[in-house]
Order: sequence, then structure tokens, then C-alpha cells
Amino acid sequence: MQFWERPLNKLSQEEWESLCDGCGKCCLNKLEDEDTGEVAFTRIACRLLDDATCQCAQYPIRKQFVPECVVLTPKTLPDVAYFMPQTCAYRLLHEGKPLPEWHPLLTGDPDSVHRAGVSVRGWTIPEFEVDEEDWEDHLIDEPLGHDAPPQQDE
Repeated sequence: MQFWERPLNKLSQEEWESLCDGCGKCCLNKLEDEDTGEVAFTRIACRLLDDATCQCAQYPIRKQFVPECVVLTPKTLPDVAYFMPQTCAYRLLHEGKPLPEWHPLLTGDPDSVHRAGVSVRGWTIPEFEVDEEDWEDHLIDEPLGHDAPPQQDE
């Protein structure tokens, strides 16, 4: 049995962190419809997201810079899974679904998420470049993949 097949609350901190595929989608700003609860992803990225690596530039101390950043744990996951990306390993495992075939834990390659076309590498817009009232102009379809690349607004 692979560690990710165990209950999420039984994983070590190292195992928990390794579930992240490095796609960067959780760092995209989202809009939530107050009436329906529907969550829409935007191309607008958190100011700490490194667009080239799809990693947080200040991960260990991110809450100091972005107080609203969610610290994902087995305890917080049930409350926030609904606004995590559809391809997110944490969300998938929480929902009893398997990891996608391109996940780095299955491929042994941290770049497999980028080759599969499901990361945000190279197409995000930093949040400080767009007024919040204009975020609706930058909505994307989720999940992303080879068949559904994000729309580039030029």
C-alpha cells in the first residue's frame, strides 16, 4: 500500500506535503458566487506565486504576507476542499478518488504536472496588476489539461 492510500490524517508531515503536485492552481484567486456557492478560478495569481516554478516564493512564512492564505491540513481539508482545484491530490483523496496518472508521486518526475498541461506555469497574471473588480474578466475553465488550455487575453 502506498502512503497516499492511507487515511489522510495518518500521514506524516513529509508525506502530506508530498501530495502537492506543484500545479500552482491553489494559488489562483477565486471568485465565489454568494448565492450558489459556485467557485470560479481566475488567471490572477497570489502575489507570492512564482509563475515559472508554480511554487510559493515564501511558503514557510506565507501567512505573514498573505494572512488569508489557507494552511491546508487534514483537519482543515473538509471545510476547504470545495474550492481546491478539481485535480488537486488533497481534494481527490478526500473525495475517495485516485491520484491522476500524471501526478509526480506516480511518475517519479516533478515536471510531469507541467508536461500534462495542468499547471499554471507561464500564464498567470500577478494580482497587483489587475484591480479586484476586474478579476471577472480573467475567469478560466477548471480543470485544466491538454484539451482545455487557459484562454489568453491579449
